[in-house]
Amino acid sequence: MKYTIDAQGKKIGRIASEAASCLMGKKTVTFAKNTVAEASVEIINAEKADVIAKKKVSDKYVTYTGHRGGLNSETLGELVNRRGMTEVFRRAVYRMLPDNKLRDLRMKNLTIKK
Repeated sequence: MKYTIDAQGKKIGRIASEAASCLMGKKTVTFAKNTVAEASVEIINAEKADVIAKKKVSDKYVTYTGHRGGLNSETLGELVNRRGMTEVFRRAVYRMLPDNKLRDLRMKNLTIKK
């Protein structure tokens, strides 16, 4: 199945949760937790998503390299300027999928277009 989600005027979290649900195959009749669904999800108009100006300053993305002094953080606005809204959607969907061996295989079925 191929799902197309239009992000124009919608919140990031709502789109990401719908995409994650489709990628897991919860909308199919043959849903099983231990398999990758035959579903591909395409998010269109990612740049036109509804983001409040306050969130661009307050939301932080934190990563840690594992080394001393390797804690990095950036705001949502900085991430959008550096990588675009496609990266924001990719990270949101990635974190909504279950943390197991199938997560990377499911993420290959996701395409995000500006």
